[in-house]
Amino acid sequence: MIPKASDLSSDKLVHKYADVFNPPGLTNFWGTLQADVDITGIMGLNFPPFTTAHTLTCGIYLNNRFFPSLGLPVAFTWYPDRIVRETEYDGIAITTTTVMPEKKKAAVIKISFQNNSGDEKEISFRLGYQGNVSKHIKQWQFPHPPVDENNNVVVDENRNAILFESSDKNAFNLQGSFPIANSINKFGPSYTIKLNAGDEKSIYYFNIIGSDYDETIHDYDYLVSIRESILNETRKFWDDELKAVFTPGNDRYSGFMPTLFTDDKDILKLYHTGILGTIYFKRDNPYSVYGRAYDTLMPRYWQTVTFIWDYYLSSLVHSLLDPAVQKKYLNIWMEEDVHTHFGTDYLTGGTVGPWYSVNDFAMLTLSNDYLRWSGDFNFTDEKINYKPANSRIDVFTLLTKFAKNWKNFQSSSGLADYGGINNLLECVSTYIHEVAALNAANIYNSRFVSELAKSRGDKSLREEFNQNASFILEKIQSLYSKGKGFWNTRFPDGGLVEVRHCYDFITILNSIPDDLSEIQKTEITNFFINELQTENWMRANSPEDNNAIFSARPDHQWNGAYPAWPPMAVTGLYKIGQSRLAFDWLKGLARSANQGPFGQAHFTDEAYEKESGGARKTPYTQPFLTDWMCSSNGSWANIIIESIFGVKATLFNGISAKPQLEGFDQKSELQNLKYQDKLYNVTAKGIVQTK
Repeated sequence: MIPKASDLSSDKLVHKYADVFNPPGLTNFWGTLQADVDITGIMGLNFPPFTTAHTLTCGIYLNNRFFPSLGLPVAFTWYPDRIVRETEYDGIAITTTTVMPEKKKAAVIKISFQNNSGDEKEISFRLGYQGNVSKHIKQWQFPHPPVDENNNVVVDENRNAILFESSDKNAFNLQGSFPIANSINKFGPSYTIKLNAGDEKSIYYFNIIGSDYDETIHDYDYLVSIRESILNETRKFWDDELKAVFTPGNDRYSGFMPTLFTDDKDILKLYHTGILGTIYFKRDNPYSVYGRAYDTLMPRYWQTVTFIWDYYLSSLVHSLLDPAVQKKYLNIWMEEDVHTHFGTDYLTGGTVGPWYSVNDFAMLTLSNDYLRWSGDFNFTDEKINYKPANSRIDVFTLLTKFAKNWKNFQSSSGLADYGGINNLLECVSTYIHEVAALNAANIYNSRFVSELAKSRGDKSLREEFNQNASFILEKIQSLYSKGKGFWNTRFPDGGLVEVRHCYDFITILNSIPDDLSEIQKTEITNFFINELQTENWMRANSPEDNNAIFSARPDHQWNGAYPAWPPMAVTGLYKIGQSRLAFDWLKGLARSANQGPFGQAHFTDEAYEKESGGARKTPYTQPFLTDWMCSSNGSWANIIIESIFGVKATLFNGISAKPQLEGFDQKSELQNLKYQDKLYNVTAKGIVQTK
């Protein structure tokens, strides 16, 4: 089925101030915002290059008390197009609906009061406004957005609004409400309303950002004039967006996703959530120097940066849904030395951060996925402006370079030393140097380029890469901990250090599953069950690991996991014949989608109690510092396409499918799967070309 926005809601999540909770966010494909743990408040309304940083605004005071101080719980329900919040105060039900209108630098909140007390009620309230608006092009290459705390503030009494102007006078923020308040000052408007028993009354809050005064006023007046239709129009926009995602020839993406038909509601929602968790990072920002971009985290951190690592983890979705943008990113990243950065910023086009050791593997995986699904093999002959050499180099030559780069880091053991903590997992201090995962990835890299060389008739190069793969495969066995199912890392002094981390588990199972012995597969499976698997999530690091003491960050430590690690564990288990173990676990993992798209990390049950039956999203506060949502959500879609339906899309030998539907709906069907300009349907019986 093709989902609608109403199909993809979170459960109702009830929280109050200071709970362990990461409140939901929204996007309109330019900007983002995040709800506060409050009935009305929003924070971080940013439309790069325009920003209010993490500023909180529209906090409500009920009968002169700031809402969080009342200790009242708020029920949050997230939808792709809106955030609905509900609470009750003195017999009055308060419901707010927050949206971000299409193609506007704006947020709108409908605030409704319904008297359920049975008696006449009078309620006084005021809204507290803050601005801190500014415009910056070059200051976004850091985790937090820039901020201007010296705004000029003017009360616009005619509009019942407050205008915030940046100190550079190049950014404006107008916040107001309708109908007109009883009074307004520089802190916000004040209302007193009377409600008969059963009555409901509403006001609207508007927050508009502009590059100049006239634009800001124009957009504010326009949104006030269409206030009654904004919620419905935003819902229609998102329903149309979701329809486009699954429609061949749509006008919003350069490709489309296959449509899943099944009676298994858990797996259906998981598939849709994985896709939604990728498109939610689409940024059609007119200030982008290279057009459409895909962000990495939202709504708090790195708001203009695409990390190569995270983008590649959703590579299958990008290859099918928006291959033109994927090709563009390959071009952009191939122009630079991938050993000097972890990603790029779309406002400047510049590189950001230190290099991640995964980059060669990520670039080759992205290239493999783009080529095998699109069939655009002419891409390998296209010329790239390779800046480090100040010359134009064809793509195939650069791919061979990526596949050989491991030799630049080769140690006396024969394996590559991938450096220190900042090049790898950042919060596992022993997962450094000669790690098994990325050395196994070099086998994948070598085999991929060998296959390309074969298609080009280059026997010598093909043999070189086959020999490289065999050499690494032999050497990597020295890192395996026999009988224990995990891998060691080797330090520069030659000593082996135990690392019971999931990254070796998931990368090796997905890169070289057929090269593992049956004994290794059994031991690795047992290690996963005993030390990594939980009922509805997984531990990134084993609680038995010596490094579990090092960090509390839950994306890579014992207390949780990054959102791509569980789906990669599932696909890896399928590849070593553990499909039933994987599917049964997947049903538990699906419950974590009850909170909306997956966050940058979720807690394990022993670290913190479940949220609505699933693994709780981790908060942005210290010491966890994780965002509400991460772009690697797309890795969940891989499970349905390549594991459950068993689709194998090759570079040059066609497409096939060996469905593994044990435990799953036997009547399920995957329709409109595009492979090299042809369409296919997949059922329990296999794959059939339809067009």
